[in-house]
Amino acid sequence: MKRVTGLGGVFFKSENPKDLQKWYVKHLGIETDPDGYITFK
Repeated sequence: MKRVTGLGGVFFKSENPKDLQKWYVKHLGIETDPDGYITFK
């Protein structure tokens, strides 16, 4: 049986999400997955 391992998240609205993604990588060192999402494990 599958079960839920996480729920929720933090979402920021941006007029230019690609630039926001680059900012996170450059200034916070947070890498994204190939789809542009950040997953904290």
